[in-house]
Amino acid sequence: MARHEDRDPLNEEDLAQIADLPKVELHLHHEGAAPPAFIRGLAKEKSVNLSGVFREDGSYAYRDFVHFLSVYEAATQVLQTPRDYARLTTALLEECAANGVIYCETFLSPDFCGGGDLGAWREYLHAIREAADAAERDLGVTLRGVVTCIRHFGPEKSRPAARCAAETAGDWIVGFGMGGDENRGELNQFLYAFDMAREAGLKLTTHAGEWRGPSEVRSAVEDLRVARIGHGVRAIEDLALVDLLAETGVVLEVCPGSNVTLGVYPNLAKHPIAELRDRGVKVTVSTDDPPFFHTNMRREYFNLANAFQWDADVLRELTRNAADAAFCDDDTREKILKRLET
Repeated sequence: MARHEDRDPLNEEDLAQIADLPKVELHLHHEGAAPPAFIRGLAKEKSVNLSGVFREDGSYAYRDFVHFLSVYEAATQVLQTPRDYARLTTALLEECAANGVIYCETFLSPDFCGGGDLGAWREYLHAIREAADAAERDLGVTLRGVVTCIRHFGPEKSRPAARCAAETAGDWIVGFGMGGDENRGELNQFLYAFDMAREAGLKLTTHAGEWRGPSEVRSAVEDLRVARIGHGVRAIEDLALVDLLAETGVVLEVCPGSNVTLGVYPNLAKHPIAELRDRGVKVTVSTDDPPFFHTNMRREYFNLANAFQWDADVLRELTRNAADAAFCDDDTREKILKRLET
């Protein structure tokens, strides 16, 4: 495979192929995918004051990563019932379909869906699944759920989240992971929750190596024993760790637009996704919280193509990486792979 700097500039045919590529997304936060207009509409219906959540142009307003988390959680105030989550599921899958996504895994937190109560979680999950089934039928997008605990809520709250995941594990809830503020606590404090999920047969991922350095990525691999890592990009600062990721096949759920918007890297040209790929790491592409970061999957593909002169074949490779790393059952994966070949 030629390195990105050796490629000729993209032509119109290349760009047209990229626009039409079917896509697979592995790193998408359910609430973080809510269009601002959708949240504002729910706030109006429910008479919820969301002052400070939006800019004058209607987009989400935040200063930095920590403030982003608080705005994110403030916006979720309007998501109060299973029906609200069903409506949100429809809205986010319509966006996925509009950008050529055929399979997506979404991060769902029982802390937001019923406050960690198992009975309430089942009600929310039922509503989300019904909406997802309808979207698969009508839009051709397959959705699966990855339950997440929230790191800055602390290790104790991770246990009810893991229990909700374990009790509903199956063909639709396929994984367990952790999001939130990476600078709070240590990964090994969450071993109980991850072990509970593992014993239930769930596959594992966690956010790491976005804000903290490579030692955090190493902890995700060695302590939590995850199959995938959300972000993981700061592994590039330790080439022995990069080699470990390549050798073990741990997959990175890379969100380039998110990383640039939040200031992890100053621009896409400085982003390490290309070097990680060149060094044999399995990288994939996702949007993270797309309306917050003014992105979508089609835009991510175009931006990578322009920044690194990646043609459609390289982006197909990244999409295949994502399909291979998806936490779904083998029958679902085979269906996805067949659709990628057409």
